[in-house]
Amino acid sequence: MLTLPELQAVIQDNVAVALKEDVGTADITAELVPADHQAKARVITREVAVICGVEWVNEVFRQVDSRVVLNWLVADGDQVAANTELLRLSGPARALLTGERSALNFLQTLSGTATISSQYAAKVAATSVKLLDTRKTLPGLRLAQKYAVSCGGCFNHRIGLFDAFLIKENHLMACGGVTPAIQAARRNHPTKPVEVEVETFEQLHEALEAGADIIMLDNFTPEQMIEAVKITAGRAQLEASGNITDETLLTFASTGVDYISIGALTKHCRAIDLSMRIDL
Repeated sequence: MLTLPELQAVIQDNVAVALKEDVGTADITAELVPADHQAKARVITREVAVICGVEWVNEVFRQVDSRVVLNWLVADGDQVAANTELLRLSGPARALLTGERSALNFLQTLSGTATISSQYAAKVAATSVKLLDTRKTLPGLRLAQKYAVSCGGCFNHRIGLFDAFLIKENHLMACGGVTPAIQAARRNHPTKPVEVEVETFEQLHEALEAGADIIMLDNFTPEQMIEAVKITAGRAQLEASGNITDETLLTFASTGVDYISIGALTKHCRAIDLSMRIDL
């Protein structure tokens, strides 16, 4: 699980890019407000949500104007009802106006990711399976969304192409098969986890013999997965992937596999409806 101390540099970079995109050289509309005016503001959610993005919001106002004071009434991972007040702010009116959109963009997007992750996690709460995210994330927000997934009760797959092997169909074709691909992975990076995707029981047996750490069962039926669990007998961890829907998730989770990867955790998220009200 990603932790906030690990993410501090990423958060700073995320916010710097967002403010550069939004503010550019100046917020010419906020400049209509006298520079010495002070204001207060409230952020509320219009719908049920799992909150995520507190540190991104803090960093927005830190970079815009460090005189802004933020008083959070919730924390990352909290589930809240509609019309819940999340945050109270006070400080220079111009700064509140300038930071508003970037702050809400981070909070609504990451809370959306955390909320859908929470909904998926609830569906399999009675099983031992772990739901994993994928690399199907918003460009530039990979680590932010993966953090949000964990706030919602799901788990992170590999971060990128650098921290673990995931040998899929095209890799197998290019490498000459399951065994050569796994052997090459062990030679090149002996300490990195090796996961291989299989589509048949023949490939499953080969992956086990070659010593894969994790085996992804691609488009296996629930019945086939139950058989794969018996064959594997704990020699590797098993991940289910492909053609898994809301309706079939619990069925797949009950087969005995260790993981189910779900791209929808990050790519199907819908931003939470938030509102910021400023009182000059």
